[in-house]
Amino acid sequence: MSNEKIYGNTPCFLGGKKVSFQDENIDEQDVLIYGVPWEGSVTWGDYTGCELGPKVIRLNSARYSGYLPELNHMDVLSHYKIGDLGDIDVVPADTIETMRRIENFSKKVWKTGKFPVAFGGDHGVTYPIVKALSEEVDGKVGIIHLDAHYDNHPDYEGDLYARSTPFARIYESESVRNESIVHMGIHGPRNKPETGKYADEVGATTISSREVRQSNDLVALAKRAYDIASQGTEAVYLSICSDVLDFAFNPGGPVDGNGLTSYELVELVHEFSKLGIRGMDYVEVYPQNDPNDNSSHFVSTVVLYALAGKILKEQA
Repeated sequence: MSNEKIYGNTPCFLGGKKVSFQDENIDEQDVLIYGVPWEGSVTWGDYTGCELGPKVIRLNSARYSGYLPELNHMDVLSHYKIGDLGDIDVVPADTIETMRRIENFSKKVWKTGKFPVAFGGDHGVTYPIVKALSEEVDGKVGIIHLDAHYDNHPDYEGDLYARSTPFARIYESESVRNESIVHMGIHGPRNKPETGKYADEVGATTISSREVRQSNDLVALAKRAYDIASQGTEAVYLSICSDVLDFAFNPGGPVDGNGLTSYELVELVHEFSKLGIRGMDYVEVYPQNDPNDNSSHFVSTVVLYALAGKILKEQA
């Protein structure tokens, strides 16, 4: 594994190789990692700090190999080379410019044809990433959105790109098929009635955490969600907010109980990837609220399960 650093003492994710769009060796990589250290409008008190997510996720990934004994002894890193592009240079005082930079950077990532994994940052970063994807594919985009919340508020105190708004912007996009959006794992009273109503009105599907928990077959449930997201689309994107997990499994995320278990999340992600996703993001890890970095550590496992599913799809 590489000992290269992205910045300071921060290693490349899972010991990958540091790359840039100008490097010839970017073509040798199978997976491209990039960070989006952005936190925009704060929607609840002073619960902040997710802009540190990309750094801490990388730091804790240094403890892991790609070996998953529970998946028939699969060694992900023997199949895939990981390149780390570092972080997008966001502008903390300028939301519009930051959204433009995320979109432009993501366009370059999508054009490589590699499998991208983006680390937030808050959930507002998903909109420009998806916007860039929609301009790359010849057809519509479908989305599987794993989250406690719909994140489809029209705005937050006038901000159109806050972490509670990305799916309102996505609903407005002509390149995304709203009937192929699946809000999965939704739960809890921090949602508002108008958010669920809005999702229904645009034709999106909701699969609650309760439905996941009561399902006796996660594989079948994952296929149901994927079938919806892939119908009439040319690409399916996966977006994960840490708070889709119950706070027992996510101390470094927003405090939402009655969410998914870590097992449920990795199994769903694995199945989605086996069926075929174009790329993914994992957002809203708040290191300051998690002294043991449990949530940051877990991101490595989720990504490895996604990549393991991609390997199985290619081998099928």
